[in-house]
Amino acid sequence: QWYQNQPLLLGANFLPSDASNELEMWQAETFDPAEIDREFGWAEGLGMNTMRVFLHNLPWEQDAVAFSHRIDQFLAIAAKHHIRPVFVLFDSCWDPEPKPGPQQPPRPGIHNSRWVQAPGKALLSDPQQYPRLKTYVQGVVTAFANDKRILAWDVWNEPDNDNASSYGKSEPPNKRELILALLPQVFAWARSAHPTQPLTSGVWTGDWSSLDKMSPMAQVQIQQSDIVSFHNYDWPEGFEKRIHELEGFHRPLLCTEYMARGAGSTFDTILPIAKKYRVGAISWGLVKGKSQTNLPWDSWQRPYITEKPTVWFHDIFYEDGTPYREREVEIMRAFTGKQ
Repeated sequence: QWYQNQPLLLGANFLPSDASNELEMWQAETFDPAEIDREFGWAEGLGMNTMRVFLHNLPWEQDAVAFSHRIDQFLAIAAKHHIRPVFVLFDSCWDPEPKPGPQQPPRPGIHNSRWVQAPGKALLSDPQQYPRLKTYVQGVVTAFANDKRILAWDVWNEPDNDNASSYGKSEPPNKRELILALLPQVFAWARSAHPTQPLTSGVWTGDWSSLDKMSPMAQVQIQQSDIVSFHNYDWPEGFEKRIHELEGFHRPLLCTEYMARGAGSTFDTILPIAKKYRVGAISWGLVKGKSQTNLPWDSWQRPYITEKPTVWFHDIFYEDGTPYREREVEIMRAFTGKQ
């Protein structure tokens, strides 16, 4: 019933082009409402009506009241552009040692070179510190539990990602076991705030054809989620196969990560399938910027310093709002019926 009341959902994973990670986006010294407003204007022009946006526990611990105020400012900008975000609470990807304060400049030629995990390794590895995480989750969800400007809460991004291709050697050896024990608690903390918005955590790897074939982490994600979300950077045939696997759970489907041109996942091929099955589609990246996600994943092994990749990997616009490919803009507008 909730899903029937939603438009066909289209959006991107959003980080302003002048931020290298979610801390730089949200910390008081670098929070940039004017840039967010400008870039959301371009997104609105495509007919986008949602954005997936990563929060972080550190700004909450620094000053919860001020962070809440910045989130409220952000939501006011989003509402102005008819965009309702999905907020991500925790994330297992990239740098396991986040630090508040000024962030390091991007590493030349490397995809998402300064993105940070939430919570960091030190906090995750010490269950005695988990009350800090509970305070953050309950605090932020309670503050916005009845806010119609928010579409959904994404409790944890890729919880069992071990970052083998980037920071794998820096990860706790028992990271997966720690998060497997913590994830149901995080769902419970969020649910205890009685949000009117649905909760989810996106499955992203393994066999999803039935619950008993899923990994223990994916089982928790599916069983605890109000709506089923998933990631897929595959060719269109693989994307459609994943939809059929997840249809068996009889819940609304939202693809919260897709679109990697060099890997075969493109707007041209994926959006017609998403429309056919009424699956919400949130691509990675909106505007080329400090995250450098227009560069491919393999830039971690071979930085693109003296040469450019054949095609952009993620992202839709140049920093001045010019589309990378005009045809993609036309396809997105057709998907949402934007004139």
